[in-house]
Amino acid sequence: MELIAATRVAKAQTRANEARPYAARITGVIEDLAKGGASASHPLLEAPEQVRKIAYVVISGDRGLAGPYNSTVIRAAEREIMDNQSKGVDYSLILIGKKARDYFRFRNYTIDAFYEGITDTPDYDSAREVAEYVSEQFIDGDIDQVILVFTEFVSIGTQKLAVRQFLPLESVTTIAAAGGGGELTAEFEFEPSADGVLESLLPRYVESRLFSALLDSSASEHANRQRAMKAATDNAEELITKLGRQLSSARQAAITTEIMEIVGGAEALGGDDDDKNATIQQILQTSTTSI
Repeated sequence: MELIAATRVAKAQTRANEARPYAARITGVIEDLAKGGASASHPLLEAPEQVRKIAYVVISGDRGLAGPYNSTVIRAAEREIMDNQSKGVDYSLILIGKKARDYFRFRNYTIDAFYEGITDTPDYDSAREVAEYVSEQFIDGDIDQVILVFTEFVSIGTQKLAVRQFLPLESVTTIAAAGGGGELTAEFEFEPSADGVLESLLPRYVESRLFSALLDSSASEHANRQRAMKAATDNAEELITKLGRQLSSARQAAITTEIMEIVGGAEALGGDDDDKNATIQQILQTSTTSI
């Protein structure tokens, strides 16, 4: 399992790196639109006056044996829920991965949506499906805010918990600033209009963000599983060595006790030394065969 996880984390890291140019390009287009004067009023950008219900999109794994990967994400989501419930804010759970489903279902939380089989090797269609469901719930007013809880992949040795606002989106200016772009170097003409292009592009931006989170989570899960399985292998080897030494000590003690009993028995028989030695040798041969 350690070797398999090592192979999969390399593939997952490659997929995450390959997906970044797409997200960067979308952000770059939004940046150009913002600099071109786009000011679309899209439902995904509108923050409610009062937050009454928050949806939590929790990305966990379908399998265990991955160290603290699943428990860290799940407990962070539960803390957020409990904290907001104490403020009178309701919750909605949108879970990705069996481990999150099992945890919250066992504790009688209400689960509004559940997705499985996409965390190991995420694909864009799955990300689009989840993003469309979340966006519809937000636009219809069923939820006022969406929080994304997942594990961000930094490197093979470093992954960190991420609890971020997913919806409503930041303003167009903020999205453009996040791209870190410089001055607009060329004039663009957008058809049908800059606002129209931005309005149709924002849902794709939501999908790309969720897809990026899924890829990060997948790589993080495999990295955690690799470390957990390496630790399990090392612990098993240490346990085998320890138990082997205990077995040798117990066997040596049993043999020593057997010899002492044989010598004591020969002494109790009496007779001259030659008879004793012959008796001891005979008993030793018999005892050694039985041992």
